[in-house]
Amino acid sequence: MACAACLILLGCAVLQPLPASSPAATPASVEASPTPAWSSTATPGPLPTLSETPAPSLTPTPEPLVRFAIIGDYGSGDQNAQAVADLVKSWLPDFILTTGDNNYPSGSASSIDQNIGQFYHEYIYPYTGEYGPGGEVNRFFPTLGNHDWLELNAQPYLDYFTLPGNERYYDVGWEPVHVFAMDSDSNEPDGVGASTIQAQWLQERLASSSQPWKIVTMHQPPYSSGLHGSIDWAQWPYKTWGADVVIGGHDHVYERLIIDGFPYFVNGLGGGEIYYFNAPLEGSQVRYAANYGAVLGIATPHELTLQFITVTGEVIDTFTLTK
Repeated sequence: MACAACLILLGCAVLQPLPASSPAATPASVEASPTPAWSSTATPGPLPTLSETPAPSLTPTPEPLVRFAIIGDYGSGDQNAQAVADLVKSWLPDFILTTGDNNYPSGSASSIDQNIGQFYHEYIYPYTGEYGPGGEVNRFFPTLGNHDWLELNAQPYLDYFTLPGNERYYDVGWEPVHVFAMDSDSNEPDGVGASTIQAQWLQERLASSSQPWKIVTMHQPPYSSGLHGSIDWAQWPYKTWGADVVIGGHDHVYERLIIDGFPYFVNGLGGGEIYYFNAPLEGSQVRYAANYGAVLGIATPHELTLQFITVTGEVIDTFTLTK
C-alpha cells in the first residue's frame, strides 16, 4: 500500500539527473570516489619546432558511454506504469532492463501487450503487438517474475519476447556493460540454488566476460528489507564469480544494500502497488517507498553510476563504482 510515511533515506544525495551528453559529469558517490572521465598522456622526448610539428591537441577524447534504464514490477498497465515509462524514455536509454513481474496479474497472453508493448514497443524486436512499430534491434531485456510464471511454463512471456539462449536466463553485451538476466523463480527447470545448472552457467559466463561492468538482474532479491524479504536460494557467491552488482525486484520498494562488501539493489517501484519495509537488514544503506520510479544507469569503461529517480524527477540515490 502506498505510504508517504514510508520514505526513509540513509546516506543518499538529492541531485539532478546526469545530462544526456555529458560523460564528464561527476555525480556524488556514496561508496566510491569517481575517477576523472577525461585523461591525456604526454610522451617524453625532444620538443618539436613550430615549423616541423603542430602543437598537440588539448581536446580530450571522451570515453565510450552507454545509458540504460532498469524497471521493476511494472506490469500493471495503468497510469503509474505510464508515468514510469514516460520517465524512462525521457532519458533516451540505449536499452532497458527489467527485474520481473512484467505482466500482472497472472502473466496471461491477453494482457501482455497492454502491460508491456503499450509502453515499450519501440524497444522490442521483433514486435508484433498492436501499439505501433517495434525497434530495429531488440533493446528490451526482461527477467521472469513470479507473476509471469503463473501461466503454465510462462508461455505467454516466452512467446512474446525473442531473447538469447533459452530465454529464461541469458546474457547480452552492450559495451562496456555485460548483463546477465537470471530466473530466480522456483519454477525454473534448471534450478535456482547456487549449485544448479543455471548457477554453473552464470559462473562460467561471468568468468569468460571481458566487459568492464557485469550486472546481474533477477526478480527475487537475494537481500531485502521489504515485505517479502531476502530470498535465501538466490544468495549465490556473485562477488567471487566476478559480478559487480546484483539488482532484484519482487518487493515493491527501492533499497540499496552492501552485504559483505558487495552492492545489492531492490528495484520494484515500476507500477505495481507500493509495499512497506520491515526492520532494515544490516547493510541496508538507502530505503525508499514513497513514489514510483526507475534506475538510470550510465557506464563508461572506468565508471558505473546507478541513480534511482522518481517520476517527479527527484534523485533519491546515486551510487558510483570505479575501475
